[in-house]
Amino acid sequence: LPRSRYPAMPDSYALSASLDNARHLSSLLRAVHFQDYATCLATASGLRVTVEDAKCIQANAFIQAEIFQEFSVQEESVMFRISLSVLLDCLTIFGTSSLPGTSTALRMCYRGYGHALKLFLEEGGVVTVCKINTQEPEELLDFDFCSTKVVNKIILQSEGLREAFAELDMTSEVLQITMSPDKPYFRLSTFGNAGSAHLDYPRDSDLMEAFHCNQTQTNRYKISLLKPSTKALALSCKVSVRTDAQGFLSLQYMIRNEDGQICFVEYYCCPDENITEAEL
Repeated sequence: LPRSRYPAMPDSYALSASLDNARHLSSLLRAVHFQDYATCLATASGLRVTVEDAKCIQANAFIQAEIFQEFSVQEESVMFRISLSVLLDCLTIFGTSSLPGTSTALRMCYRGYGHALKLFLEEGGVVTVCKINTQEPEELLDFDFCSTKVVNKIILQSEGLREAFAELDMTSEVLQITMSPDKPYFRLSTFGNAGSAHLDYPRDSDLMEAFHCNQTQTNRYKISLLKPSTKALALSCKVSVRTDAQGFLSLQYMIRNEDGQICFVEYYCCPDENITEAEL
């Protein structure tokens, strides 16, 4: 797209970015849209959009700087809170399904604390300007989930997990996850109206890309908290499932956009309860 269609970007913007296809951003944001407000953090490496609920679950969409055609952050980091619903409405102002060969170009700029986020959207020669009020960012949960504390980790092709969520009994309040160096290796269990259901994945399954389990762990997670992550699962090609010693769960979804670029959406979820061996 000819850059002349956009206003010039003075250095006074704390954040300025442009994308030739706004869908790359809107589809990722939809994958974490289960609460109205999100906290955006921009650094030189890209944009992280965080959504939380009830201090139990956190979702992060990572859009690397390389995905953007232009990406400039004037400070070490720029942070603001914004209505995700409004942002998505603006990004899809020309409709969600573009005609083949057309796309909505986006220019996004933010002057800094107290200012609105400005979006310039262009499709077929028509430019729409949106201004979205920003808010003071709130302190985010720190799940302190670093790779050194990971006890068990597997990487699955997403289709395997998509089938599981389709088959398991979603009337169950919890999803029980067992990860073990021995059988059943990786087991998903539900306890719904129709009784208990278990789904096992052997470590040599075609769907299993990596298997690193150090000890047997069984944890339960509220299905209501995990349901929003199925949006990211639907878009993804691979998913990494990790747990730490406390049973905190990390689901990291690898998403490939139409141009073959890779982005990540990560969900952190705290365990529902500590279950005793007698209950298992």
